[in-house]
Amino acid sequence: MFKPLELFVGLRYTRSKHKNNFISFISLASMLGILFGVLVLITVLSVMNGFEKELKGRILSMVSHVTVSGTDGGTDELLSDWRAVQGKIAHHSSVQGSAPFIQKQVMLSANGVPRGALIQGILPDEQAKVADIANQVIDGEFKNLQPRSYGISLGSGLAQQLGVIVGDKVTVITSQIRVTPAGMIPRMKRFTVSSVFQVNMAEYDNLAAFIHLRDASKLFKTKDQVTGLRIKLDDSFKAQKIAQELRADLGDEYKAEDWGVLHKSLFEVMKTERLVMFFFLFLIVLVAVFNLISTLVMVVNDKQADIAILRTQGMSASQIKRVFMVQGTIIGFVGALLGAIFGVLLASNIEMIVSFIESLVGVQLMPADIFYTDSRIPSVVDMVQVVGIAVLAFVLAILATIYPASRASKVQPAESLRYE
Repeated sequence: MFKPLELFVGLRYTRSKHKNNFISFISLASMLGILFGVLVLITVLSVMNGFEKELKGRILSMVSHVTVSGTDGGTDELLSDWRAVQGKIAHHSSVQGSAPFIQKQVMLSANGVPRGALIQGILPDEQAKVADIANQVIDGEFKNLQPRSYGISLGSGLAQQLGVIVGDKVTVITSQIRVTPAGMIPRMKRFTVSSVFQVNMAEYDNLAAFIHLRDASKLFKTKDQVTGLRIKLDDSFKAQKIAQELRADLGDEYKAEDWGVLHKSLFEVMKTERLVMFFFLFLIVLVAVFNLISTLVMVVNDKQADIAILRTQGMSASQIKRVFMVQGTIIGFVGALLGAIFGVLLASNIEMIVSFIESLVGVQLMPADIFYTDSRIPSVVDMVQVVGIAVLAFVLAILATIYPASRASKVQPAESLRYE
């Protein structure tokens, strides 16, 4: 971009001390501003990437990559031929496993405390092929969900609200009505708490419960029908594509939804938060860029005599322009490069730094019951983001040099040297 002469003079101006120390100070401030802006952007976006990855991992430990259900237009849309559908799905190259489930909203009651819940009837052995619920159990054994044993696995928050532990009884009250000599009453059944799980997500810990599929079939009188099939893929990021392929293979009487659709609102919120956070934090870089413009304008005013001498010695206006673009480009390059390096280092060690601060002040900064983490700050450094942020800051720094450099190229030698 720059010829050797312009580069040589520009480098000399960058390294030389200004007669006005204030100019040197704001030059350093411009570089530090770009450095700090890039560093903060990389760190914050890496932490947000970590939270998103952590959240996806916790969601996928409870739900499947793709869910297939019926579209018969009824209230429940149950699958009656789910075994045949399971056989068709098994032939897909990306499908690693599938499991049937029955899902209903019920009321749980224990110790005189009623709580609403979303209960799911599952086959524990097949469920293990599509979701990792068993490893989330904190008390009891998930495998204790046996047919006709009427065991129930509760989320930790739900168990705490009901005041029950493993071995206690819980009454499941359904919305279905049965006729008795005393009148119409809702169907209900007493279950024994066989295990308690914890995912550190309120959506599951406070609302979810599991029972055996056969017990659910008997309780809800679904006979051999199920709500749907949960499917695990070899790559969760291919879920949207595979869901489309399954819809095409199975026909219009079935629907296939990927995990992203089922939690679309949650991830849309996270995407919006990341965008807003990027915008506000990028203002730091923009402030540094405007500071760089001010710096170069003052440098041009400070070097007017030098510019006049260079012009009288044969340098063209375009060469003068490139001399001052060199100075701004170097400030932007160094700031963006160091910001990217320190940003990656900070983002990669943020957990250790936060742990040190927590031990120093004696306060837990990231409570597990508020954030979806195990009392730590997850961080995932995306090198594409790092390079993109650094390049964007560098490009803005180059653009910031255009106006001051143009002013330098328009300096008239006679006017500048008149009072020297």
